[in-house]
Amino acid sequence: MRRAPPLYAAGGAALALLPVAMVLANRSSPILVAVAALAFLGGRWREEPRALPGLLVAPLRTPLGLACLAFLGWSVLSIAWSPFPALSLRVLGEFLPTLISAYFLVILAPGRIPAFAAPMAALAVVVAGVIIAIDLALDLPLERLLGHRVAAFVFNRPALTLDLIAGPLALLLWRSNRKLAAGATLAFAGLGVLRSISGAAAMGLMAGLAMAAAVWVLPRRMGIALAGLGLGLAVALAPIEGDLLARVMPEAAHQQLTQSSSRARVAIARSFGTAVAASPWRGAGYGTSARFAETPVAAQVPEGMRVLLGVGHPHNSFLQVWAELGLPGAFLAALALMLMLARLSVLPRADLTVALGLVACAGAIAFVEHNGWAGWWTAGLGAAITWARAARARLRPPGTELQP
Repeated sequence: MRRAPPLYAAGGAALALLPVAMVLANRSSPILVAVAALAFLGGRWREEPRALPGLLVAPLRTPLGLACLAFLGWSVLSIAWSPFPALSLRVLGEFLPTLISAYFLVILAPGRIPAFAAPMAALAVVVAGVIIAIDLALDLPLERLLGHRVAAFVFNRPALTLDLIAGPLALLLWRSNRKLAAGATLAFAGLGVLRSISGAAAMGLMAGLAMAAAVWVLPRRMGIALAGLGLGLAVALAPIEGDLLARVMPEAAHQQLTQSSSRARVAIARSFGTAVAASPWRGAGYGTSARFAETPVAAQVPEGMRVLLGVGHPHNSFLQVWAELGLPGAFLAALALMLMLARLSVLPRADLTVALGLVACAGAIAFVEHNGWAGWWTAGLGAAITWARAARARLRPPGTELQP
C-alpha cells in the first residue's frame, strides 16, 4: 500500500473490501463503490486533469452509450406520468448516484488499481464465504451480535454479490500469477452462494458456469449468439412469463422449489403480465412497482389478478421494465443489451468467457430478482465490471489507455 498513490490505495481498498462489507451490512456496497469512485476520480484528476473529461465522455458517444442514455432519458421522462412522483424520485435517487459511481469506477480504475487490491479482494471473498457458511450453520450468532434481523435471507445480497465478482476477480488474479488465490476466490464464492438460501444466487451461479463453459468450447459467434438469444428471450417473453410457466411447469418442479415460492412467483408474473397487456405503450412510470396496485394501470386489470400487484415488485427485472416503462423502455433495454454483446464480441477468448459468464449470471438473477434499480445490485455489477476491465488492462501495451 505504501507504494501506491494514496488515492488509488484508498480506492483499491474500498473496492477490495466490498464482499466482506456486504456480509456485515448488506446494503453497504453503494457506499464503498462511491468511495472507490471518488478516490480514483481524484487520483486521475491529479494525474491527467485535461484528459479526464474526455475519458468520461467518450464511452457515452458510442452506440452503446447513446442507447443507455436514451434508456435513462425515457426512465426520467416517465416520472411525468407516474402517479407517485415522490416515490419515483426516491427510487431514482438511490439508483442514479450509484450508477454514476459505478460508471466512474469502471472507466477510471482499471490500470490504476494497486497490486495489493486483488489479493485483498480474494481474502475478502474467502472471509465472506466462510462467514455465510458458518453463521448459517450455527443459526446466525453473528446477526444477533450485530443486532441485525435474525433471518437466513440476510445473506442473499452478499451471496448475489459474490456471484457477480468471483469470475472477473479470479481472471485478474490468474493473470497476476496468483493462481491459488484465483482458485480460492471461485471456491469460497461458490461456498457462500450454495450455502445461502438464495435460489437466485444458485441459479446465477449455474447459468454463469454453463455460459462460460459453452463460450470456452464453442466458436466465438455461437457463444455470442447464445447470449443474445437468452437476453432477447428474457426481454421479449417477460410479459407472458407467468402464463408460459403456468402451462409448462410441472407440479413436481413446484414441489422441488417450495422454498423459492415458485407458485407465488408464477402468479405474480401473471398479474404483472396482465398489467403490461393493459397498458403496453408507456407503462406506469419509473419506480412505481412498490405501489403498483394503486396505479391507474392496475385499475384496468381484472380484479382476480389485481391482488398480487401489491407485493411490491414483479420478481423479474425484465418484467419490471415492461411494467414501469412500457414498450419503449423494453425496446431500449434490449437495444442496449445487444449493443453490449457486440462490444464484448471482440474480447480475447478468456475475457469473453468471463464476460459472457457474468452476463448470463446477472441475466439469470435479474429474471427472478426483486428490483432492477436497487443500489446494492448496481454497485455489485459495477465492481464486477471493474475487475473484468482490470484483468483486460493486464494485456494492454505499456503506456496505453484501456479502451472504454
